[in-house]
Parts: sequence; C-alpha cells; structure tokens
Amino acid sequence: MTYEIPAFAGYGLGLRNDHYVDFIEQNISVDFVEVISENFMLDGGRPLRILEQVREKHPVALHGVSMSIGSAHGVDQFYLQRLRNLAERIDPLWISDHLCWTRNSAHNSHDLLPLPLTREALDVVCDNIDYVQETLGRAILLENPSSYLTFPEDELTEWEFIAAMAQRTGCYLLLDINNIYVSAHNHNFAADDYIAGVPLERVRQIHLAGHTPGEIIIDTHDRAVADGVWALYRKAIDILGPVASMIERDGNIPPLSDLLSELDLARSGGVDALLRSSI
Repeated sequence: MTYEIPAFAGYGLGLRNDHYVDFIEQNISVDFVEVISENFMLDGGRPLRILEQVREKHPVALHGVSMSIGSAHGVDQFYLQRLRNLAERIDPLWISDHLCWTRNSAHNSHDLLPLPLTREALDVVCDNIDYVQETLGRAILLENPSSYLTFPEDELTEWEFIAAMAQRTGCYLLLDINNIYVSAHNHNFAADDYIAGVPLERVRQIHLAGHTPGEIIIDTHDRAVADGVWALYRKAIDILGPVASMIERDGNIPPLSDLLSELDLARSGGVDALLRSSI
C-alpha cells in the first residue's frame, strides 16, 4: 500500500527546552516546529502537555533518532506502537527518522551508526520501511546521514541507495543539506552530484544546521549554518522550489531571536547569507 504526504512549504525551527516558554507565551513567526519524537513518547507528563499547547499554535513534525531503520533485527514493535500513539495524539505533518541503525537485539547505542551501501543492506532497509509504514498507517521521511567512514563492501553511492530506497518503498525524504556538505567534504565527492542523484520530487523537508570545520568536518548542530551550506541550499531550492525548511540547533543554543534571524536567511533562499559573506 502506498501513502501520500502532501507538499508543505514553510519555515520552521526545532523545538528545544530553552524555548518552551517562548513558544507557549508568545506568537512565534514560524510555519511549523519539529520535535524529537522520543522525548514525547509518553503516556502523560509536562513535556507532552507542552507539546499539545505548542500544537494548538503550530503544525508539528515528529523527528526520531532511534527507529533504527537499518537494523538487521527489524524495527521494534513496542517502539512503533508508542510512536503511533503519539502521532494519533499530535496529528503531525509527518514522521521522520534517519537512514542509519542505532541498536542490535540487546543494545541501543543512541548513536546514528552508518550503513554499508550494499544491495543486501538496501533489502533490509526497504523491508523495515515497508513494515514501519504499514504499522503506522502512513508514509515516513528518511534523512540522509552525515558520515565519517565508508565500507569496502559498498556497491552504491549514497544517493543511488536513497533513490532505490524511495522508489521501492514509496517513502519520502528529509534532505539534510548540512549532512550532504559534511559527507561530501569527508569522502571527497561532489555535493552537486548528490543533489542531482536523489529523487527531489520525494523531498518534503530540508534541514539546515551548523558543523565544526576541520580536516574531518563534524556534524555538531552547535553553531550557525555555514556559508557553504547556504550556497548548497540555494542550489537545491532552485531545483526543488518551495519546500519545508528548518534550522536545527542542539548545542550552544542561542536566544530564540537569534534563531529567528537565521531562519530569515532561509526565507531569502540563503541569498542574504551569501551576500553578507561576500562583503
């Protein structure tokens, strides 16, 4: 069975503890917020009450970090039931997670671990996506990871893997522009080839975030979006057109006003950031 996710164009922020009060007490100029699913997969309590209050004002996207879509042991049924309960309560724009694995049968690493880009791994991922979408009764979005190593067994580029995954399962994509930039630098491929290789018609959301530069770039989400990421974002949306775009910040979280100013750069398509950097 195939499921559809309508296109939604807007600009959003990740909802973090530091800004709960702002979102509850003020009218914040965002089109949606994104939350970490696992923080709210509860039967009750203050976090869930806060999310429900925010949901009264803004559409919400659920973004997970431990679905483990690449697990050879399959996706945990209890996890999916709790996620489905949250989705029924919040009525999200969509549910997303990462193209990675996080656990084996006995242990959850709480890290987004890389997959070998093999046809065998592709079969596992597609079987798991089919199971997840049937269990949730909706399509999901999968986010391209940032990576720091490759496997000698790799048979596909990451964009070929993602294109095949989307074609076989009907899932949608969360295109993380920063992750493309990071991985392109770390593995010496052209970010433009990545953008050209993924099925952009399946993209429903874009992530923008900061990273720590160096010989190996680390995806840290603890600083402003870099100029090179803005330039890549500009190229992507020139092809994509309007699409839900958001700023992620998970460390060194600044005042909300700073993030809203950065979000205005996304509204300009990154042009303002690039002009500023050239002065």
